[in-house]
Amino acid sequence: MNLEQILDSLRDSPAFMKNVTHWETVPARPARLASFPEGIDARVQAALRGRGVQSLYTHQRLAVDAVLAGENIVVVTPTASGKTLCYNLPVLNAILRNGDSRALYLFPTKALSADQSNELYTLVEAMGAPIKAYTYDGDTPAAARRSIRQAGHVVVTNPDMLHAAILPGHTKWVKLFENLKFIVIDEIHAYRGVFGSNLANVIRRLKRLAAFYGSTPRFICCSATIANPKELAEQITGEPMTLIDDNGAPTGERHMVFYNPPVVNRQLGIRKSSLLETRALSSLLVRNDVQTIVFARSRLQVEVLARYLKELIKDSLGNAGRVRGYRGGYLPTQRREIERGLRNGDITAVVATNALELGIDIGRLDACVLCGYPGTIASTWQQAGRAGRRRGTSLTLMVASSSALDQYIISHPEYFFKQSPENALANPDNLYILMNHIKCAAYELPFVEGEAFGAGEATEPMLAFLEEKGFLRRTGGQWHWSTEAFPAAEISLRSAGDENFMIIDITDAAHHVIIGEMDRYTVPMLLHEQAIYLHDARQYQVEKLDFEYKKAYIRQVEVDYYTDADLNTTLRVLNADKEDPDALPPRGLGEVLVTSMVTLFKKMKFGTHENLGFGPVDLPEMEMTTSACWWTLPKEAMRGLETDDLQGGMLGIASMLRQLAPLYLMCAPRDLSVLYHVRDTFTRKPTVYFYDNCPGGVGLAEKVYDMLPMLLDHAGEAIKHCACEGGCPSCVGPQAEVGPRGKLTAIRLLERLLS
Repeated sequence: MNLEQILDSLRDSPAFMKNVTHWETVPARPARLASFPEGIDARVQAALRGRGVQSLYTHQRLAVDAVLAGENIVVVTPTASGKTLCYNLPVLNAILRNGDSRALYLFPTKALSADQSNELYTLVEAMGAPIKAYTYDGDTPAAARRSIRQAGHVVVTNPDMLHAAILPGHTKWVKLFENLKFIVIDEIHAYRGVFGSNLANVIRRLKRLAAFYGSTPRFICCSATIANPKELAEQITGEPMTLIDDNGAPTGERHMVFYNPPVVNRQLGIRKSSLLETRALSSLLVRNDVQTIVFARSRLQVEVLARYLKELIKDSLGNAGRVRGYRGGYLPTQRREIERGLRNGDITAVVATNALELGIDIGRLDACVLCGYPGTIASTWQQAGRAGRRRGTSLTLMVASSSALDQYIISHPEYFFKQSPENALANPDNLYILMNHIKCAAYELPFVEGEAFGAGEATEPMLAFLEEKGFLRRTGGQWHWSTEAFPAAEISLRSAGDENFMIIDITDAAHHVIIGEMDRYTVPMLLHEQAIYLHDARQYQVEKLDFEYKKAYIRQVEVDYYTDADLNTTLRVLNADKEDPDALPPRGLGEVLVTSMVTLFKKMKFGTHENLGFGPVDLPEMEMTTSACWWTLPKEAMRGLETDDLQGGMLGIASMLRQLAPLYLMCAPRDLSVLYHVRDTFTRKPTVYFYDNCPGGVGLAEKVYDMLPMLLDHAGEAIKHCACEGGCPSCVGPQAEVGPRGKLTAIRLLERLLS
């Protein structure tokens, strides 16, 4: 069957349709076109026409016109709408007009940098012009770096390389900084939370050096659909922005189907596994050779689903190369091979994490299956946008899990389709982040008395503090860096740190092979000793984890189970910055120390997902200082409640808040964590904590402090309207965890708090 026939068969299937909560059909839309602007060099137009581009889409024309008029812009249109031309066109035009002009392109990942660099290089080759465009990242050979610094008209890189190599070594990049006309920041919606807060400070350092060398670059930013693209771009760049969001690109007919797995235990509210339902629906597409991408929420889910689909299509020799996994941790050569296979049609299905969410060229697929809600509306549309050709029909299937967030979205399709997507939140003036980048800026260029960095008023006290600590020396009205330390090397822009572990396959004793890498915060969960590590649907057992040298040694095995580790977290208040004991509920805000430790792992059987047993994990603790908001239960709210009931009720409230808070805070679920203590050592009362899940925090806890009553009100409504009898994964949590009266107690506590 082709895709249209599959859609018809699904519509005619009562077994399928009874689980569909919404079927949205977006009609095909023709292109809206515009001519090339008069100011564009004829060589650029000729090269584009030679590649079949006879005219521009309307949003491309608006973007180019605004840049030619001297404006900073942010372009917000869907995936595959031609945003790349919005910056390549004016940049190449400027370089053709003045051979000294330079541009800096920033992409959030090395893979995207390489992909877009190839696209630019192809266009330059078609023009036959002497324009040099290079990728400058950790994989660039040392021999090529000198020529890039001297002759590169367009330098394509990522924020990490800009932060740690280009800015600290600016004296080698004089030609770039003296003639910097454009800074392009693609996928700007990816710069949220700590990453976005860090990038904003990197851009402050970049602009500071550009001004020193006498240039004032303009910014061209591109984003997926978020609610506040202009605000975010202005926050990241520190410049006023013009918003371009009138999409003129064509699209084929799109079907978006919300699928809620059937309930298998109504009393407990337990639904059939979203993983197994995703397997069944993906299998239907793969068996019919519909080119499909399956997005999973975790590395583990990717490997489990890839294994299931490979089993489905392997030939008599056991070959199953038409199905591949794709995630962080795969080596770059393997990822490039998979991307090529998708583009040329050799791969029928790929199972991926959000590593394939960004704009890497993998061609245009026919179907997309989401195993669980991706966490944000923006990410959902990005992932769905991977399916859908400009002509023809496409399908996106979202299979909900039992989590409260998934159940809220699947049961409220109007929220997804009619509400604006989330705001991306960054906090460049977070003191923890700001202090780090003032160190880097001082290393790059001495601070002059009265010079402001970022918010301004904090600059001089911070410089004085760094002088007191011995990092800076003040002479002649300037602060100079005065230690041998290289500050950028100690600062990670993404909070996961640069401490990646190498994963080494020792199956062949004579030939050890590095097959991947993993950040240190994920290692305890997936690479502890005795863990079953899944890679490209193969199973490996971890023989040894060497924390000191950051290496994990694994050996290929054949077992019928995989492992999943449990993380234990404790929290201690270090400092209370704000407290309001008279508010309802009483609340506080401050700095906390979060300690995490993996203590045991479970063995889960393939196919049935039943628990086969446990094993211990012996690894060191991980510590993080961050910001938190907490609220306490007053005595009158606990009146007449037994301790067991109170514990179940608080666990239920915390479970619901953990799921719903990201919807109202407009952040990714992983950015915020929730903990509860029945008797807290700091407040000496029953207490619930919200904390930013990154060092130093990015402002989420402060936002919770101000909107807490509204959050509690919505949590109460969601718990009341859940159809389960005494608790389920879609509201307060399973009844076995919260107790027989956990749901009722949670409702009672919230009513008393808000009355």
